[in-house]
Amino acid sequence: MANYHTTPDGNGNWQVKKEGAKRASAHFDTQKEAMSYGKEAAKKGEGEHFIHGKDGKIRERDSYGNDPFPPRG
Repeated sequence: MANYHTTPDGNGNWQVKKEGAKRASAHFDTQKEAMSYGKEAAKKGEGEHFIHGKDGKIRERDSYGNDPFPPRG
């Protein structure tokens, strides 16, 4: 299970980074482009995609694998 984070890169651009990696997997001009790449990477890795805002805080997350705690209802 591979988790990916879409975050600002500090230079006004966006990056997608695999959890635990030292370097980003890819860099993008827009958050939208980075989110699309991160979503596909998380789907392939059957993990989660964490989307951070400009302030660096997680604002969204999506799970694409076997979720051990699915929502009730």
